[in-house]
Amino acid sequence: MKHKENIKRASPIVILVRPQLPENIGMVARAMMNCGLSELRLVSPNRSYLSEKALSASSGAQEILKQAKVCDSLSDALKDVQYSFSTTARSRDMVKPIYSPQRAAKKINSFLKSKQTVAIIFGPERTGLKNEDIILSNALLSVNLNPVHPSLNLAQAVLLIGWCWWNSQNFKEKKISNQLATQAELDNFLIFLETLLREKKYFLWPDKEQRMLNNMRNIFMRNELTNSEIKTLYRIVNTLYERKK
Repeated sequence: MKHKENIKRASPIVILVRPQLPENIGMVARAMMNCGLSELRLVSPNRSYLSEKALSASSGAQEILKQAKVCDSLSDALKDVQYSFSTTARSRDMVKPIYSPQRAAKKINSFLKSKQTVAIIFGPERTGLKNEDIILSNALLSVNLNPVHPSLNLAQAVLLIGWCWWNSQNFKEKKISNQLATQAELDNFLIFLETLLREKKYFLWPDKEQRMLNNMRNIFMRNELTNSEIKTLYRIVNTLYERKK
């Protein structure tokens, strides 16, 4: 069904990590257009997202494909993002808030109303997101489906979650006044903290080092830190470090 009305509003960014088939990327663009989602980012796509198959599958959403941003890594795609959800059908061995599409939609609206950048991350068609991808996000987004067969086609997943967001627009959510830190600001702080910890020989067991770093990142990722709080943490850690010296 086609409508002449063109509704444009702030929306979450859709990030596809290592998508494999161009026609799936095209169908994702179509699903995005259906739900008023306009910004697409692609992390290391396996094939051309502007191929004939992709453009044909997008069915009128070619503009989303043409304006898509291609990134070398998920970290790069998240640099200016302040809050992100990783979509997953499986339980993960990490402590992160878990949202249904409906609850996630409410939270997204709160951020968008205060002009904050939000992203929803989708993994490759066959495997989904890896743990090293998910560790970069603030929360998990999971759809309650038949546990015997919970996996969705990539475009289906985008459409389902996008539809929940689109139909949540009438909710009156409290505006969030403080600006969250971007992924780049968090990354810089974590690099700073890791450097000081290495200097103090905090990582005594090489085999446990990566898990310790992941746990440390999770502490900061799930707590929705603002940019002013990151600056405060810099000052606190730096003051303690200098005083110890």
